[in-house]
Amino acid sequence: MKSVSTLLLATSVLLSSSLQAQEISGVQLDDSINIENQTLLLNGAGVRSKFFIDLYVGSLYVPQAIDSAKAALEAPSAAVRLNITSGMITADKMKDAINEGFDDATEGNTAPIAAKIEQFMGLFSAEIVEGDQFTLLADKATGVTAYKNGQVQATIAGEDFRQAVLMIWLGSEPAQDSLKEAMLGK
Repeated sequence: MKSVSTLLLATSVLLSSSLQAQEISGVQLDDSINIENQTLLLNGAGVRSKFFIDLYVGSLYVPQAIDSAKAALEAPSAAVRLNITSGMITADKMKDAINEGFDDATEGNTAPIAAKIEQFMGLFSAEIVEGDQFTLLADKATGVTAYKNGQVQATIAGEDFRQAVLMIWLGSEPAQDSLKEAMLGK
């Protein structure tokens, strides 16, 4: 009986720790998010840093666990969430970084999606402050729906654009290699 009690206690501790939300760089991450009437699960998360400064926590939410960028691109939907952790990120710096990300994601061929990129950049016109949260839902049926602090900003249609957005963080030249690996749960 004592061993059964010990086993139950150990199982209880393991389950409670696995059910707790993850915290990275002071950001409490949801184990799952419900967005556009679908539940997406936290696949992985990490920190985007530059010159030893944590800029944001990037997390990837998908319908079921994945371990490759290809699987994320093939998923019916995936969400990239960015929790801003530094006051050093401004709207202009965010635009520059995302433009660079699109350039890398498309191997320098942004012309086919240039109008969509321009529309997307408009989402980063307002001031960005520490604590802001951006969620980019990349859905095969609708395109990319951008949220800022839980409020819908816009939806930009197109599979080519959806893939380019995901490739900013998961492509062969991601925003940061260690962040890509963390988002893929590695």
